Amino acid sequence: MAIVAGGAVFLLIATVAYRLGLRNSEGFDAARATEPIPESGCLDLQTASGHTGENSCVAARVLRVFTSRSGNTFLDFCADYRKCPFTSVIFASDRSRFGNLSALEGRKVEIRGEITSYNGRAEIIIHNPRQVRAVP
Repeated sequence: MAIVAGGAVFLLIATVAYRLGLRNSEGFDAARATEPIPESGCLDLQTASGHTGENSCVAARVLRVFTSRSGNTFLDFCADYRKCPFTSVIFASDRSRFGNLSALEGRKVEIRGEITSYNGRAEIIIHNPRQVRAVP
């Protein structure tokens, strides 16, 4: 009985995610992205710059999702992105792999990948939807 109920819940979540555009061919799955996870040990915005060159995880709340005229999409974590110690970008060439990124606004996320430095700020370039995980 529990297996049937669990399957029904999964199907409901998958249907809602599909209708919201949060699933795509690369497997960005809203159900997977929001499932509870153990303490991740991710870095915060302020400490990310001390880990340049490392593959790591940065956790923060997305305040705004912004797509530039050139098609690059930025996840903004600070009210003034120019003063934020960390940034994350999805280049236009990778954007088609992602679903509705605006659904991340207001959500805490974990971004995984190599921490680089761009204009004096820590940055993770997101190439694959699996690098982003929304945290409940």
